[in-house]
Amino acid sequence: MDPVIIVGAGPVGLTLALALARQEVPSVVLDEGPGKDEPRLARTVVLRADTAALLERLTGEPLDEAGMRWSGWRAMRRRQVTREFTFGDDEPAPLHIAQHVLTGALRAAAAGDPLVKISVDSRLDTVEQEPSGVTAHTRGPKGTWWRGSYLVGCDGPRSTVRKLLDIRFPGRTAVERHAVAALRTELPWAREALLHRTPPWRTSGPSAGEVTGRPLPGGVWRLDWLLPPGKDLVTPELLVARVRETLAGWSDGPAPAYELLDTGVHTVHHRLARRWRAGRVLLAGDAAHLLGAFGSQGLDEGLRDSDNLAWKLALAWHHGPHEGLLDSYQTERRAAVSARLRAADQALPLLRGSGGIRAYVPGAARGHDVLLSDGHLGRGPLGAPGTYARSPLAPLHLEAEVPVDTPLGAPVEDVRVTAEDGSSVRLRDRLGRGALLVVLIAPGTGVWERRHWVSAGVMPRLAAAVTALPSPAELLVAESYPGAAAHTVLLIRPDGHLVTALNGVRPADLYAAAEAAVGGRAARDAEAAEQAEEATAGSAAK
Repeated sequence: MDPVIIVGAGPVGLTLALALARQEVPSVVLDEGPGKDEPRLARTVVLRADTAALLERLTGEPLDEAGMRWSGWRAMRRRQVTREFTFGDDEPAPLHIAQHVLTGALRAAAAGDPLVKISVDSRLDTVEQEPSGVTAHTRGPKGTWWRGSYLVGCDGPRSTVRKLLDIRFPGRTAVERHAVAALRTELPWAREALLHRTPPWRTSGPSAGEVTGRPLPGGVWRLDWLLPPGKDLVTPELLVARVRETLAGWSDGPAPAYELLDTGVHTVHHRLARRWRAGRVLLAGDAAHLLGAFGSQGLDEGLRDSDNLAWKLALAWHHGPHEGLLDSYQTERRAAVSARLRAADQALPLLRGSGGIRAYVPGAARGHDVLLSDGHLGRGPLGAPGTYARSPLAPLHLEAEVPVDTPLGAPVEDVRVTAEDGSSVRLRDRLGRGALLVVLIAPGTGVWERRHWVSAGVMPRLAAAVTALPSPAELLVAESYPGAAAHTVLLIRPDGHLVTALNGVRPADLYAAAEAAVGGRAARDAEAAEQAEEATAGSAAK
């Protein structure tokens, strides 16, 4: 079968290529550039725990040395610390990394994978599709025709794929603007990120101001200053003044010595493509959506696009068309991003407004600071990963379903599990292989070797039920899971979202949930809708 064509060799496109290769699906990545990325320390990304774990699985390398995991976070208003905490096991630290460093790690992993082919200097100009596949043409020194099973546009906000499909991309332009500087200096908070609202030293510019400081390795910091509305130019003189007054204000004295490494202006746009799928062509990342206010990072959502799409494309590639499954990609991911954009649009007037009755409401400022901090930290409505509780892949009417601390459709907790070979691993290490995960919660098993309990209790019955599922699945055992009683059985999708939690070994319910998770329910619903539409058309004809 033909490979998947991926247009765009940024982090989203390369992540998708590696995720497909992990599931034995070949891909061709069309890179319009020369295959190298310009080093830009003012262009960085913040990855939450789930997306950082995804990239570490795909690259096979820890990213801690390439980036910086913060030791803590502090939020300040004027001279007062309004929120401060330390990251630990219960609160995984975000990973802050330069985008060119991240892309380089993904390129290196892709170069070593025989299932991934990167074609540089290949700019797409034509896409044609038919029921059996997709044909794409690229121009440039290596201009040629490419044949693929599917094509995914990961080619950024000015996506050629999206334009060739004539898909609208409505939204708002310049929702926020930030002046950005990357510099090497010494600040009082060695590894802590901070958000400082209305700092008392602000003298330059008309805005009361907001500045964010995020550390990188090697004593480097990225500083972002929220700019007032408008299109005023950010001059070098203005930026240097911002740097000096901010460093002096944080140091309670003269500005410490610093080395200015890179500068830029970061403009936040909010846009959402009308469609993310047209036949065998799909969109992902900035080609499908733009967001990024309040610290919410667009790349995080783009990586979740790739994670969501990869296992669905792999099933379709290996086992033939799964229309309901592929349609669920747009349904799930577009709804999740839309909810994030809607929450940001609702919060913007509150967080950025000034004066009026809000200035006199006790505690309003503190509440806004908490909401804004949560956006930066990947929590709450402005930052938490999306859930797929209303997905067409969600099972219906399971009698044995029980609640756990993870809502249905949400990402699961990264607990330690015992694999089928007896090894003890993190749950996230088993994701992305194209298989469903069935996890039995069995307290006490951790103190025994697997051979002593694999044939005891409910294990034989559960193992037989897993073998009979309609899709490949891996059986794992965990000592505990938040909110789960002993003998609870969790069914988890290949991208780490919870399908269901069952009260014990219930083969019929487990089978129904697994069938729904791989598109069985969606296919039946689509068939029923088509039959109803045909019946309606027939009645109208009479």
